[in-house]
Amino acid sequence: MPDVLILVGSPNDLDKMAKAGETLRSLGLTAETQVASAHRDPERVAELVSAAEAGGEVKVIIAAAGMAAHLAGAVAARTVLPVIGVPLGGSALNGLDALYSTVQMPRGIPVATVAIDGAVNAGILAAQIIGLGRPEIRERLHEQRRQAAAEARAASARLDGSRRED
Repeated sequence: MPDVLILVGSPNDLDKMAKAGETLRSLGLTAETQVASAHRDPERVAELVSAAEAGGEVKVIIAAAGMAAHLAGAVAARTVLPVIGVPLGGSALNGLDALYSTVQMPRGIPVATVAIDGAVNAGILAAQIIGLGRPEIRERLHEQRRQAAAEARAASARLDGSRRED
């Protein structure tokens, strides 16, 4: 089993969520993605979550869905593993419906929620959670932040250089 199980509610969501797996792998973590609909196949959701928790290797579950977006809540109701919900856009409400149904969980069944279409942040948050017990993951996260800062400084320097030429 992987470090992180990524569940998507529809095959149409796979492209949007690919960045979560890429982010995790870039930080040295393993991820597995499965399509599992809370509405069309709730038994499969239950089986995947049960297997993830029983196996002991999965540390975090990322669940992404659009529209009514009950996948993350359905997952969280079946496990005590951390669940990160990714509300997906594309609906008539541009993902706000998915955001509200992902973030508004009842007391006792939390779902950490990232931005609409926030696959990268879901991957980073999962890595941060796992990094609590794995120093090498924490160091990779620090390095990622240092790289992002260096890129921002370089972009600013380029901008400053182009202004001088005007």
